[in-house]
Amino acid sequence: MDEPAWMIYGANGYTGRLVAAEAVRRGLRPTLAGRSAEPIERLARELGCPSRVFALEERAAENLSGMKVVLHCAGPFSATARPMVDACLRAATSYLDITGEIDVIEMAAARDAEARRAGVSVIPAVGFDVVPSDCLAATLHEALPAATRLTLAFSSTGGLSPGTAKTSLESMPHGGRVRIDGKIVRVPMGWKTREVDFPEGRRGAVTIPWGDVASAYHSTGIPNIEVYVAMPPAQIRSLRRWRWLLPLAGVGIVQRFARRRIERTVPGPSAEELAESRASFWGRAEDAAGRAAEATLVTTGGYPLTVQTALIFVEAALSGGLPVGFSTPSRALGKDVITRVPGSRLAWLRRPEGS
Repeated sequence: MDEPAWMIYGANGYTGRLVAAEAVRRGLRPTLAGRSAEPIERLARELGCPSRVFALEERAAENLSGMKVVLHCAGPFSATARPMVDACLRAATSYLDITGEIDVIEMAAARDAEARRAGVSVIPAVGFDVVPSDCLAATLHEALPAATRLTLAFSSTGGLSPGTAKTSLESMPHGGRVRIDGKIVRVPMGWKTREVDFPEGRRGAVTIPWGDVASAYHSTGIPNIEVYVAMPPAQIRSLRRWRWLLPLAGVGIVQRFARRRIERTVPGPSAEELAESRASFWGRAEDAAGRAAEATLVTTGGYPLTVQTALIFVEAALSGGLPVGFSTPSRALGKDVITRVPGSRLAWLRRPEGS
């Protein structure tokens, strides 16, 4: 039977190219799409795939005609996710993306009823942001169903792609965010620090506005959530010392200058860096009675993991294996979906009795 038609939008970006190449290696044949004709058409010729060129503001739903699912890889998702979701709902095409942006996940969650009426899946964040940490959160919640507080942290190697660097730049002026009593709350960047027992050893870490502030709540219902990233002490001190300057990063001329500099100087990790990259996660859930569950997770690095997990979700969509409506990754395919990525290992540090 022929493979249903599907699309990678933003296929000419750093991560989109990696996903497209791996999809073709597996015998899949995605339609490669984006707004820039020359790089999309060149990549399509290289990989032997069909292509479509269109901007999301221009008849996007028409260009999704016949597509069972779109894997949306064109960031910054704060600008591109909503019009792509709009187009998918009109075209009755399921939507996946690789965002890690809190607002995008919340936007997708708010489209649940529309997605159900259209009979499609809307599942954001099917990459490194946030599949492994979402699965860890769901695992901890299963061990401690009455948890009221969830703390997650991660450490990774391998460098940034141009798209990730631009997204980070865009988020800087907005400071940090955590979830308190079920509500997403703005806090200063670098609001809290703590020591984290990662698998590779204890490291200092600082709060960041990571996607799990949104996704982990929808996966677990835990009302208080903080996410930390490992960072050298000197870098944490510098972040906190100069955070009052971060709003300047939102000034138009500063954004434009910084984005051009990123395009010139950030090529993305090399093949060797990708092969050697690793990531580790730590999580702790606590309930009101003082009980706790604590575990770690080790995976391959961010970009190789995104390729693997994104294609797991694409293949599930093509086979009709995804739920209709909005889902988080762990709700859609279960908390153990991360174990389908080679090299992923979960270890318990503390497990409540009876769990």
